[in-house]
Amino acid sequence: MQSLHETENVFIKNGVMVVEKMDIIVCVKHVPDTAEAEVTIDPSGRDIKKEGLPFDINEWDNYAIEEALLLKEKHGGKVTVITVGPEEYNETLRKCLAKGADEAIRLYDESFKGSDGYTTAKILYSAIKNMKFDLILTGAMAGDDGYAQVGVTLAEMLGIPHASLVKKVEVKDGWVKVNRELEGGLEEVAEVKLPAVLAIQTGINEPRYVSIAGIRRAAKKEIKVLGLAELGLSKEEVGELGSPTRLERLFIPEVTKKVEFLTGDPSEVASKLANVLKEKGVL
Repeated sequence: MQSLHETENVFIKNGVMVVEKMDIIVCVKHVPDTAEAEVTIDPSGRDIKKEGLPFDINEWDNYAIEEALLLKEKHGGKVTVITVGPEEYNETLRKCLAKGADEAIRLYDESFKGSDGYTTAKILYSAIKNMKFDLILTGAMAGDDGYAQVGVTLAEMLGIPHASLVKKVEVKDGWVKVNRELEGGLEEVAEVKLPAVLAIQTGINEPRYVSIAGIRRAAKKEIKVLGLAELGLSKEEVGELGSPTRLERLFIPEVTKKVEFLTGDPSEVASKLANVLKEKGVL
């Protein structure tokens, strides 16, 4: 018999405290899709030319938002998406709302430009520390910089446990059991006490498509915007001024070697290969 005693996110069942509804925060990023584009460096030498490039939600974050929605569907609760970026980042936030997220927050000020992974985590921390949450999900990394440090840094700032490269999530009785991807195809199983931060790896689930009805609902939802004043930060704490690392230069690696395919019948290929080996001094 289930007790009638219930609180916000916890209820007592057969004398055991059970986590029911979950407040989940998902940190997402709006990134350029360069998979089929020819990338060139902009005149500053510190960024790529983004004109004409399509933008979308970061691939790893897409899996994180899906995992949050699956947990919400199983346990109930609320999913809030949060990002750090200018107005065009609303596109990714609305996509998350259309998928089923409940609220969206965008953090931005001109002085945020040039923030490294540590400072981006600090900006997120300044907003999240005042929010109610049971679980925070991030992507394992971002496709545009590959730092893979925002999630774990955010956890340290909040003083809560974390796990990275997470491939499976199971929430039970105030704990989360996760499978983590290791090298060589191995996985590690760990239990982490809530609240916690999980950095999600690709392949954990199959992200859903956005429905027309979801797009219509998302268009009506408010996106809350917070700046320096609301976050209690100064210009000296963010951007390049507040970042312990600074990007000096980007460059496209020079092509020093190339692959040559040898074609023809076996005797022709063997003859061509022999000539190549002689040129290289192997024979």
